[in-house]
Amino acid sequence: MIKKIDFGVASPHSVFGNPAPLGLFGLAIACAALTPIAFGYGISETGINSSAFITAGIFCVLFGGFCQLITGIMDFANKNTYGGTIFTAFAFNWMITGISFIGVGYGWMIDHHIIVATEILMLVVFAFLTYGFGFFSKLLFFFLLDIDLLYVCKIIRGLTGTAALNLPIAIFTVLLGLIGLWLALAGLLNPLTGKSMFPVGGPMFFADRQKGFDWSTRRAIFNTLYTHWKEKAFSYMTIEELARHVKEQTGVDSIIHEVCYLTEYGALKTTNKDQDENQPLAARLTSGGVDLYEQLILRKYNF
Repeated sequence: MIKKIDFGVASPHSVFGNPAPLGLFGLAIACAALTPIAFGYGISETGINSSAFITAGIFCVLFGGFCQLITGIMDFANKNTYGGTIFTAFAFNWMITGISFIGVGYGWMIDHHIIVATEILMLVVFAFLTYGFGFFSKLLFFFLLDIDLLYVCKIIRGLTGTAALNLPIAIFTVLLGLIGLWLALAGLLNPLTGKSMFPVGGPMFFADRQKGFDWSTRRAIFNTLYTHWKEKAFSYMTIEELARHVKEQTGVDSIIHEVCYLTEYGALKTTNKDQDENQPLAARLTSGGVDLYEQLILRKYNF
């Protein structure tokens, strides 16, 4: 009978699948709806095209807002605090944007000073989130960097009234939608095809790894005794010879405590001095020890 052994912590079961592509598709569609207006469509010296603003606002609310709100809630359910926070916050930001566009279309007055004040605060938040995304992938980092630059341009335009930043804002809006679309397709198709059809790059930053358990000595014992088993079956190897091989691999001098532990666990069998289990003279793998090594190191049950 096959007895599979798993020493790792079981991966947590997600309530939902990966919701990020839904939110990113919503973002891409909302950016597409804003693009004509960003490049000047519907805006003239005589006034605005109300239907253009209202239509864009509806897309922003439904796709930018609700798609990302659903994504954020699903991320929270999956215990993804970072993703849930970002998508939910973005959702309300898109709703405000959409409602503002609808309001302009209907002739409602939007207070300029409040909009600029909130944009300044959001830029500060996005700057920190940009750094955080750098620990996931390079493309996600540049995705947030694009948002940072977009807000920088909007704030400067809001404070100075210059029209020189209209084109950069339009370009950053298009780039935001395109990167969002790329990330959405990567999230859907890369796992499905088993290929990196839409590369997102590795992390730009790396967190300091917490020091974990040092498996080197235990693994060297298994390596040595497994090789011995393949050559001489279940014959014993002296502790002196075993210690010499382990030291060559790890530089560790004392292995008695590890041998005693593995014997107690059932992976090794030893002969002992004066029947004292704490003074092993020779050791060999048990059948369970052979199976353990083949599962954890050789991955023999990874069908």
